[in-house]
Amino acid sequence: MTVRKVTSLGEATDSAAAPVPETYRAAVIGTGFMGRTHTHAVRAAGGEVVGAAGSSADKAASFGAAHGIGRTHADPLELIHRDDVDVVHVCTPNHLHAPLSLAALEAGKHVVCEKPLATEASLARELVTAAHERDRVAVVPFVYRFHPMVREARARVAAGSVGRLTLAHGGYLQDWMLRTEEDNWRVDPALGGPTRAFGDIGSHWCDMLEFVTGDRITAVSAQTSRISETRGAESRPVDTEDLVAFQFATAGGMVGTSVISQVSPGRKNQLVLEISGTEGALAFDQERPETLWAGGRERTAVVSRDDPDLSPDAARFVKVPVGHPQGYQDCFNSLVADTGAAVAGASPEGLPVFTDGLRAAVLAEAVLESARTRGWVDVPGVEEP
Repeated sequence: MTVRKVTSLGEATDSAAAPVPETYRAAVIGTGFMGRTHTHAVRAAGGEVVGAAGSSADKAASFGAAHGIGRTHADPLELIHRDDVDVVHVCTPNHLHAPLSLAALEAGKHVVCEKPLATEASLARELVTAAHERDRVAVVPFVYRFHPMVREARARVAAGSVGRLTLAHGGYLQDWMLRTEEDNWRVDPALGGPTRAFGDIGSHWCDMLEFVTGDRITAVSAQTSRISETRGAESRPVDTEDLVAFQFATAGGMVGTSVISQVSPGRKNQLVLEISGTEGALAFDQERPETLWAGGRERTAVVSRDDPDLSPDAARFVKVPVGHPQGYQDCFNSLVADTGAAVAGASPEGLPVFTDGLRAAVLAEAVLESARTRGWVDVPGVEEP
């Protein structure tokens, strides 16, 4: 399938010849929670939000007034093609991610696109190619990478402190879709894509696993489930999953399990990853992001982000003294700051790019295929263009 291009309202620039901008002038498309989060992160990183677009003129104007954005648009293409935009932040429902990102790339803009990058792996692959051909910075916000203690876990694995990796397990649990009267555009495959729980939050868990370990999932065996066949006041039929449980194997020889849920009572945003090796183990809980559990045969320890031996990559994301909690928004702020550094020509360690978004799409399709066939499915590899 080919990405349906959004018809241009102006001539796209020759992005291959476009100079690297010295500014971070952002366009934010989308006026919901993610639009607010991106807006704050752009400003925290020293950038400027020069315009916003929403699904209607009223929504865009209301968002602009609430966040001090002087110019707003009902048509996102008008915003994308403005000369004073360097980076386009796509924070819309999922079905618009691919066409708007492609339009931005063709207009010579750098892009930060919310995940999923696309609702099909083939579309995500086209976007990876487009970003490469136009030499644009193209980022997908797998923001949990930017917790200092996630970076510390990654550094310890790379240094060999846990030995040869053997096992990984954990999951990502939420409860915001617990009641069947609760509904959301993500439930509709036409808007959210064919997978909901895995595509929305399971992708974060898999990205953290692969980022921390440097290993890749090569095969999955998955089950999916729904707590109800209808949702909302009108009892609309549901096709997307509430729950996913899967086993996996990796290229490096690990085996593991993960449970993904948007219907687990009391669990608001619990992303937990534990990895074990021949010399030790590490565990991270996103709801308790200030610490990292480190286990060994002789003793266990809780590592805080004020540890004097913290790795340099972890230490650079420590923004405030311990006792002043860092969290989700801080991760977003760091991601946008690293995006700005990449736009300026640097190569920040661990910046999640469109290839990582493609990786998530490939994994999602393997999980759905495994659940459909009730068997093991191989996961294709993904390489940079």
